[in-house]
Amino acid sequence: MTAALEGTPMPGVEDGPEVLNPKHWPTPKGYANGMMAEGRVLVTGGVVGWDEKEVFADSFVAQARQIFENIRAILAEGGAEPRHLVRLTWYVVDIDEYLANLRELGRAYRDVFGTHYPAMALVQVVRLVERVARLEIEATAIVPSKG
Repeated sequence: MTAALEGTPMPGVEDGPEVLNPKHWPTPKGYANGMMAEGRVLVTGGVVGWDEKEVFADSFVAQARQIFENIRAILAEGGAEPRHLVRLTWYVVDIDEYLANLRELGRAYRDVFGTHYPAMALVQVVRLVERVARLEIEATAIVPSKG
């Protein structure tokens, strides 16, 4: 779960974003310190862990997996793939629940998005609009311009 070297494209992502990591900083695990890309900007709203019928998954990890799937579907609508993600902002109602599920979250993330790790931020919030939601994620992707 290690990001690419500073100033280099993600491995196997020739048309994707460039990872930015200042020299002498440790290589982050599971995220990037910064990303740079050229192309069309695709942003999502806050995506929650419900399916197309607005039924929520039961657990924190199941909601996260559904969010990843939902983001992937939105990306596809814009002609993008997970490799085009440059930023994810996570909003969680319980940071301890997030920390207690890191291994399973990582597995769910890789199952849906692969090993592409954009810049990420995690914020604990008092609650989300949907009371059943345990987390919500906003995504930003840069889709390479058509040529």
